[in-house]
Formats: sequence, C-alpha cells, structure tokens
Amino acid sequence: MVKKYIVRLSEEERSLLRGIVKKLKGTSQKVQRANILLKADVGGSNWSDAKIAEALSCRTQTVENIRRRFVTEGLDAVLNRKKRKTPPRPKILDGKQEAEIIALRLGKPPTGFANWTLRLMAEQIVELGIVDSISYETVRRTLKKTV
Repeated sequence: MVKKYIVRLSEEERSLLRGIVKKLKGTSQKVQRANILLKADVGGSNWSDAKIAEALSCRTQTVENIRRRFVTEGLDAVLNRKKRKTPPRPKILDGKQEAEIIALRLGKPPTGFANWTLRLMAEQIVELGIVDSISYETVRRTLKKTV
C-alpha cells in the first residue's frame, strides 16, 4: 500500500525524539507518539503501520493519524496536545452579573436572617432579576473566585 503521508525526520528531530523515549520525558502519550514517529521514519526504521501498531500496542489508525498530523502540522503539534478553543460549557454569568452578586453578598442580608446563605443568595438573585435561574453552587463558585 502506498502511504500518503511519509515521515521524514531531520537529525535534530530524531535526536529530540530519542531523548524523549530514552528518558521517558513527558506523558505516556508523548512517549508513545515519539516512538511511533521514530519507527515510521523513512530515514530510520521505516516500519509498516501494522508492525508499529503491533509493537506499541495501538491501532493502525493511531499510527496513520500521527503520520498525517506530523506531515500537515509539524512535530510540536504531534507531541503536545492542542489547547481547546472554546470551553466545554458556556459561562453562566458575565462580568456584570458576577459584580452584582458580589455586591449583594457585601450588603445586609434580608430581615429575619443574620447571614447570607448560598441558597438564600440564589433565591435573592433570581428575585432581583439578575439571572433567570441559578444554583447555589454557581453562587459559591462565583464568590470563591473573588475571595
């Protein structure tokens, strides 16, 4: 089978990868990816994808993905995980709403209460119309960031 993405490592890249593998420097994923690139190198071992997968106990698809990513994005992109562009969940509160919650906390509690509780604050925040609904846990996290 003709490979579409061929790994050609420079001497500098090869020595860097050998150092990672030899010292087990970094995460186990990083070490395994370094091993895969070293075995797939045309100027070095030049193993087949199936042989690499068998030797390193991974799938051939993993080897192909690492090959493709190395050729298209470079060595750094293969070894290190890419940062997430957006958070997994959107923020519940914006800066203005957080400021209003902090201001509410610094004010006096309603009559009949000696102190603010998280549940009391959550109820008060909804009553004041700062947000439509909020859990006491969100109130706790918001206040904890500022303390």
